[in-house]
Amino acid sequence: MVLSMIAVMGVALVAYVFTPHGGGDGVHVVGYQVELASAKRAAPYPVLAPAGLSDRWRATSVSYQKDADGHAGWHLGFVTPDGKYAAVEQSDAPKNDLLKAVVTGYRPDGSASIAGQDWSRYQGDTYRGLSAPAGSATTVVTGSASYDELGQLAQALR
Repeated sequence: MVLSMIAVMGVALVAYVFTPHGGGDGVHVVGYQVELASAKRAAPYPVLAPAGLSDRWRATSVSYQKDADGHAGWHLGFVTPDGKYAAVEQSDAPKNDLLKAVVTGYRPDGSASIAGQDWSRYQGDTYRGLSAPAGSATTVVTGSASYDELGQLAQALR
């Protein structure tokens, strides 16, 4: 039994030595250009993504899918330069349905003019958001980021 225990401890030690430790912030960056091109072809509305953001904005999640009701949804999530979360959410679902899904417990919180477009501000239980129409869809820029950072993301959308 002692020899078995020594063998197991040896394997565990080798695994520990060859497993990376620290040396990063744990953010898994994803590319989104392929998904963006596919979404632009498939969506019944103009799909938006940022252009010209600094490389300190790191994309971490991307998806395009239709829900059970047939509404098309685009999602692109980022870690902001301040280490917060921000995302672009677009859908042709009713605006209130989208807001309920991405800014839980949302309440109106004024408005903002960003790059000449009026955006409605919402404060939720955890996230805040900026919302504006985009053709037949609604765009919501949401997350734990400040309104300033959310505004930077909204301003970069093309």
